[in-house]
Amino acid sequence: MNAELIAVGTEMLLGQIVNTNAAYLARTLAHLGIGSRYQQVVGDNQERLDGAISVAEQRSDTIILMGGLGPTPDDLTKQTLAAHLGRELVTDAAHHEKLVEMARRKQQPLTPNNLVQAMLPAGATPLTNHNGLAVGAFMAANNHHYILLPGPPREFKMMVDKELVPLLAGQQHETLASETMHFFGLGESALVTEIGDIIAEQGNPTVAPYIGNYEVELRLTARAVDADQAQALIKPMRSNILRRIGQYYYGSGDESLAAHVVAALAAAHATITAAESLTAGAFQAALGDVPGASKVLNGGFVTYAPGAKEQLVNVPGSVIDQHGVVSAATAKAMATGAQHALGADVGVGLTGVAGPEQLEGHPAGTVWIGLAVGTQVSATEFHFQGSRNDVRGRAVKTALLMVLQALQK
Repeated sequence: MNAELIAVGTEMLLGQIVNTNAAYLARTLAHLGIGSRYQQVVGDNQERLDGAISVAEQRSDTIILMGGLGPTPDDLTKQTLAAHLGRELVTDAAHHEKLVEMARRKQQPLTPNNLVQAMLPAGATPLTNHNGLAVGAFMAANNHHYILLPGPPREFKMMVDKELVPLLAGQQHETLASETMHFFGLGESALVTEIGDIIAEQGNPTVAPYIGNYEVELRLTARAVDADQAQALIKPMRSNILRRIGQYYYGSGDESLAAHVVAALAAAHATITAAESLTAGAFQAALGDVPGASKVLNGGFVTYAPGAKEQLVNVPGSVIDQHGVVSAATAKAMATGAQHALGADVGVGLTGVAGPEQLEGHPAGTVWIGLAVGTQVSATEFHFQGSRNDVRGRAVKTALLMVLQALQK
């Protein structure tokens, strides 16, 4: 089996977005033993897309179209493929029901353009969209396989992992097992240093690294005659990786770092709060994005100015005068002050210099994170690189990891 990837979207041709989907899918296909020999990028134009499909049919047996499945007038991928193959579009009942439920929940009419998201070419197998509304599709016709995938990366990646990979593995009469391991605090160069030999010498299972959003993701994939044998192949590889970089590991699966923290707090029957300076509430927002966070997140404080630190979480003015706002003493006082103010089991204090200018003689990227767990109080200094948003984002994730590791002790 050899595949051709066709990304659909004028915004990619204009350089407005980067086609990360193609890179992710090409790696995934390679680990299934499927070559992706060609890639195309086509704008939102039915005639040119039809031509791209025709070109792909001359040189590839599996044609994967990414994007253009949504409700807007320029989303033409499924319509173009259906017309190309002489098929009608039919409605998938499960995705139609999702659309009906969404309209009911939002108390909005279900418009015809929205209904198109639940349609696919006649004879195609629907691929469930776990993170969105537009159905994907897999179909065989004219000695080719055709696959439709959504464009938004969050929807795309989940559909590839949950729907497409098992389907393609089945086409090759093998059972596939995979595990996605998540790491934070480990850069790309350190990753290569620590486990470069594992990545270079991989066979079965394969190891696919993905680096983004300040994290490293390793997807281990094994092929075998059944699921038990595939999992047995993954186990020693997983153990070897954890022996080398286990200090950066925070969990496996689809859950975010914040979700792991919320789960750990819930398991410990513990609550958390925070006083945030440079992150301006982003730490609490990350927790609040997780369903069920209200059971563990008492509330919190944004203490951007020195006066707010004193007034809201009782940081002594003498501490700020003597040590400055960017200091271990202030970070610890913020953590304990928030903890005591709301009666939480865990308190976090974040203070530092997001940049680009210095503050109190400290360079941009200097961050102190205070942590109060019960009566145990500590503060750790970090020096992050990057833009203002990078510094703030890394500070939030570092604080989350510190909380998780403290709860796991």
